[in-house]
Amino acid sequence: MPTFTALTTLAGKEQAEALGTAMENLSPEPTGVGVFEIEDGSGLWEVGGYFIEQPDEIALALLAAAHGAKDFAVSELPETDWVAKVKRELAPVRAGRFYLYGSHDAETVPDDVEPLLIEAAMAFGTGHHGTTLGCLKALDRLVTAGHEALPVADIGCGTAVLAMAAARIWPGTVFASDIDPVAVEVAQANAEANGLADRLRCIEATGFDHPELAAAAPFGLIFANILKAPLVALAPAISKALKPEGFAILSGLLNEQAPDVVAAYADEGMIVHDREQIGEWTTLCLRKS
Repeated sequence: MPTFTALTTLAGKEQAEALGTAMENLSPEPTGVGVFEIEDGSGLWEVGGYFIEQPDEIALALLAAAHGAKDFAVSELPETDWVAKVKRELAPVRAGRFYLYGSHDAETVPDDVEPLLIEAAMAFGTGHHGTTLGCLKALDRLVTAGHEALPVADIGCGTAVLAMAAARIWPGTVFASDIDPVAVEVAQANAEANGLADRLRCIEATGFDHPELAAAAPFGLIFANILKAPLVALAPAISKALKPEGFAILSGLLNEQAPDVVAAYADEGMIVHDREQIGEWTTLCLRKS
């Protein structure tokens, strides 16, 4: 079955959301509509629709004009077995002592690693992206330096790969929270697949707004691999939730965005412990002074 996409950009959240709502009334109607802020500092938003029939390009052009958007770019996607493709292309990843792999690569796991199984069908946060890889390497450096930063919270956990990595090397309960209930389900499934179900507490929460997180604080280590805007907004809460001398490993940042995040956390009494650039992405390890 063919799949079509129709994508455009425009300035402003309200305008983008209004366009996204209007797209839902098209005929043929899209199977899904997404509205996303482009995290490059441009202030632009992307609006996209997915169709199983050729979309009406005249109707799309009228919508774009009415909402002040660029012309829609319409593309037909080839039929693809995405799980099979991911299995072929997502080779195992080694990040310091951690080894991330899918079950199709189980025979490749070396003896001298901390293994983390992440299935191809649950591929957001596999360690291939520079942000997740940077967080794992930052954790590995803390361990190598002799730190045991407990307890641990992974805020915006996705697959919970970072929470599981911490649970592999340190004792106690690790908290994995996400605003998305689907992500929480994925995190729980991954914890079970890795034999860590009794070590991870997977919860749905916005930031630190959950009684279990409040009860567990202060933390020795907080992961937040999200985006610049929420990281800046969370700076006071993360600093407050950390122990003195506690660490925060932050990523999801383009290299040029990192200075703004460093400044926001400096205002909360946190300093750079180390940082690493992997391609266009920066990972920060900050310490509460």
